[in-house]
Amino acid sequence: MTETQTAGSDRFGDSAHAAIAKRFIDGRSWVADLALSPNGEHVAFVVATISVETNKVTFNVWLDDAPLTSGDVDGSPTWSPDGRFLAFASRRADKKSETTIHIIPVAGPGEVRTVCSMPDGVENLAWSPDGRWLGFNSRTQDARYREEDVSWQAPRKVDRFFSRLDGEDWIFDRPNHVYVVAADGTGNPKNLTEGEFQHSGVAWLADSSAIITSAARHDNWDQDLAQDLYRVPLDDEQGEIAKLTNTDGFYGSASVSPDGTRVVFLGFVDQRVYPQNDKVGVMALTDGVTAASDINWISEPVDRSFASMVGGQHPIWIDDDTVVAIAEDRGEQHAYRLAADGSRPPEALTSGAKLVIRIEMVPGSATVATLETDVRRSPELFVNGERRTNVTEPHSVDALGWEKFAVPTTDGTDEIDAWIMRPADFDESQHYPVLLNVHGGPFAQYGEGFFDEAQVQAAAGFVVVMSNPRGGSGRHTEWGQSVLGPKHPVVSGTGWGSVDVEDVLAVIDTALERYSFCDRDRVGMLGGSYGGFMATWLAAHHGERFKGICSERAAINLTSMEWSSDIATAFHSEHGMSHLDDPEEYELRSPVKQAAKIDTPILIIHSEEDWRCPIGQAEELWVALRLMGKEVDFYRFPGECHELSRSGSPIHRVYRAQIILDWFADKLG
Repeated sequence: MTETQTAGSDRFGDSAHAAIAKRFIDGRSWVADLALSPNGEHVAFVVATISVETNKVTFNVWLDDAPLTSGDVDGSPTWSPDGRFLAFASRRADKKSETTIHIIPVAGPGEVRTVCSMPDGVENLAWSPDGRWLGFNSRTQDARYREEDVSWQAPRKVDRFFSRLDGEDWIFDRPNHVYVVAADGTGNPKNLTEGEFQHSGVAWLADSSAIITSAARHDNWDQDLAQDLYRVPLDDEQGEIAKLTNTDGFYGSASVSPDGTRVVFLGFVDQRVYPQNDKVGVMALTDGVTAASDINWISEPVDRSFASMVGGQHPIWIDDDTVVAIAEDRGEQHAYRLAADGSRPPEALTSGAKLVIRIEMVPGSATVATLETDVRRSPELFVNGERRTNVTEPHSVDALGWEKFAVPTTDGTDEIDAWIMRPADFDESQHYPVLLNVHGGPFAQYGEGFFDEAQVQAAAGFVVVMSNPRGGSGRHTEWGQSVLGPKHPVVSGTGWGSVDVEDVLAVIDTALERYSFCDRDRVGMLGGSYGGFMATWLAAHHGERFKGICSERAAINLTSMEWSSDIATAFHSEHGMSHLDDPEEYELRSPVKQAAKIDTPILIIHSEEDWRCPIGQAEELWVALRLMGKEVDFYRFPGECHELSRSGSPIHRVYRAQIILDWFADKLG
């Protein structure tokens, strides 16, 4: 990038690399949600579309084959039990966070009616089985938020950890609660869970008398990290809020069986250890508390995480005996049918190189609706295995495929899944610069879905290499826990910057040896979040292998992360102890402490409103490298959070891609 482009922000967005980024970002659409009608004959779904011109992402509800709504942000479609009406949430008000709930007739004539308006969003909209109520989650704001100017707001008294959340800002004074409102539009929304505690999920009991939700409502929830399931009655005559699990694990994403006798959910036991593969659990819905030992973990024969990183759907009941849930598996993601009593091993319902991110099936219907994505195509709607939508077609035409390959671990105990994407206009006889990507997490996975960053890099002429090293998800439990801290009191691993580094280096070495078109003298590396940790660690310990490294939204100083991150104090579940108990271990694993060893050119990209890895992480690295006279470039994105590359403003996403492509084009020649 030229000095003029660097200094003048108006020059961003007009280079050849910006044009490539726009091609895969601007105008891209995908199916973001779906709801199958009770008789299985109709599908409501949400289409999202990116616009660089307006710098917005719009969401609209469709029915079968045509748009049903036309707002800027419409979503959360949910059917009435009789299939005559469809409810949805919309942000059509002048205030940014204000959300309205509407009902539109589907089976006959009628007007769209507004049921209620909420000042701070609506999530998990769900119609009660008797058709009388709509349940949902919404944030309840403290009175300070009614002051238009922050200079008039009362000071915040913070009593607990996890009071601020990336992408949400302060949450302790606007907790997420469970609300209900009459579906006929009469009366005001009723808050069922008033108080300080956060709640997530709305699962109605079969008789519509109460809602099952997940929450941490015990006194030391912010230190023991446990989360329970609760029964929340609609009124006092039906009892008080009742805890259903024993505060001995992490439980959520619940759904109640059609006969109302059992609840299925996702979770794991012993929240002192993270990561763990989330399992599908079933328990009887009784008046008492169920201990972890009495939960039937029906997914155990498939040692994979059923809390997928893409989609995150809760398990659903097909009938009183059958549950369907989605699990990650070595870069793929598929739906499984499970016996509710655990009497049969889980059965895969889908297969192939793709990610199934949502599935809907209803009792008594043979219709199966899914949202699926593959490397060339963003999520589309499929019904009974046939693609029903084509919203991604304009961008899938230019999309490139990739090749999956396996690399043995250096200790010979397993193999690493890896992918290579050849550049556009590929010529086997040529040699191309290579970009090695490392994902965040570390408990996450690259997978067989559309990944705009890989597409943009390949379209710009780079070979793209990615892999799922140890510590990631999509594999067995031991794989995901292999980089837990070596001093972890429950399950010990080798720590960050150990076998994960060995795996990444083994992958790039194999790619350079196996694929002759890779130029081993022009290799760059980039990663975000934990991937940014890996980028900076590699720069300090193996920098001679790379011509340039991009460290993005990175965890640079594990010690300062423990007081500045939105999830500060939780890292002991990975590292095994707090930064107070063993400061030397945290310092040992902090790449910024090795900054003097970095001689590779470094590109730092960070968002100024990132609370997961606060921008102070980037500032520590930039200050250290600049003071030592190292080659470093630093870009700060205003108004963006940790999710810049995935859900940042369209213009910022184009700027980011241009910066990365320009910088690596310069460093890799």
